[in-house]
Amino acid sequence: MSPKASKVLFLIADGFGDWPLDELNGRTPIEAAETPHLDELARTGILGRCKTIPQGMAPGSDTANMSLLGFDPARYHTGRGPIEAAAQGLRFEPDDLIWRMNLVNLTSLADDGVMLDYSSGHITTPQAAPLIEMLQAELGDETFSFVPGVQYRHLLIQKGGANGPDARLFVNPPHDLTNKSIAADVEAFAASPELDRIVRRAAELLAGPENTTKARSIWPWGQGGPLLLPDFRETFGLRGAVISAVDLIKGLGLASGMEVLEVEGVTGLLDTNYQGKVDAALAFLEHGDFVFLHVEAPDECGHSGIAADKVEAMRRFDARIVGPLRESLAGQDIVWVAACDHYTPIVERTHTTDPVPFLLQFPGCTPSGPESFSEAQADSTGLMIEEGHALLPWILRQSGAAK
Repeated sequence: MSPKASKVLFLIADGFGDWPLDELNGRTPIEAAETPHLDELARTGILGRCKTIPQGMAPGSDTANMSLLGFDPARYHTGRGPIEAAAQGLRFEPDDLIWRMNLVNLTSLADDGVMLDYSSGHITTPQAAPLIEMLQAELGDETFSFVPGVQYRHLLIQKGGANGPDARLFVNPPHDLTNKSIAADVEAFAASPELDRIVRRAAELLAGPENTTKARSIWPWGQGGPLLLPDFRETFGLRGAVISAVDLIKGLGLASGMEVLEVEGVTGLLDTNYQGKVDAALAFLEHGDFVFLHVEAPDECGHSGIAADKVEAMRRFDARIVGPLRESLAGQDIVWVAACDHYTPIVERTHTTDPVPFLLQFPGCTPSGPESFSEAQADSTGLMIEEGHALLPWILRQSGAAK
């Protein structure tokens, strides 16, 4: 393959940012992992940090990845649900309210209830699909409809809800509540009688003997009106594509006119199809200019709280994504970017607003000094991009890839 100059690769290891851990001898997971390819890019490139989460906004993958793609969440973000709906190519009325809806495992849907698992044991798509179909058949009506998604991630559409009080309800993201009380969220659901009825009836149906999965409730959250983003190519002059296992990234890509490269066997977990993602990126670069390759596994490992798994996630990211791409593109004029969207610290098991580390490497760049890629090494350079959506334009200017 012989791609032209100024091809840009954004390699995103979701949630890899972390804090030093005693069980890793005071290191973070990326510091404990073998990452020779990222370290070589760091030695020959520029390291810094970036604030991907705008002030006052929740530290989610929705806001963070929108920032990394060059769009200001404070201006364009309407909610998590609308982004994932965009991934399915769904069309809505302006006053529709679109909820992200997890299948979750709870002790009970009560004030003393506890969130046991935001993913229902990482329920598979074939296991989840009949449950969503059952809920639609039993509970779907002129106001509410259930739309199946991937694994534990689904949608609840509320017709006409965007202009009503339900649009202002705050329900915690379920991944923020692992082993925590759901009392505040039970109260939030109760503030909307119709939503409360749907959630409680769904829990009753999921408790039936025919459901052999760990899914025991639905969890609507991240609601908002339809998503509208500027066209990526018109904005940045680059023909772009996204590669990911999760609908969130696909939705951002589709909403901004980018190609969504589907790869068989991607899971969002440690066992995802790394080679398939690499192959898809290389094939697109034959005619395209920009690839946003996203790997979800580090984030899922952060939510699980298992440090060894997160170390392994970063080792695989380096060995199975960064390494093969570097080998295939050796000698080519490639702009390399590696980053996470947000931190998912092992001790917190959820997202935080820490500025994320990033590296930039391109032919002829002046190295910033660090010998490896990590949170501390990125911090040591003093380079800070204060607004996340400014990172991509800055990179394009620095590398000469701006069209």
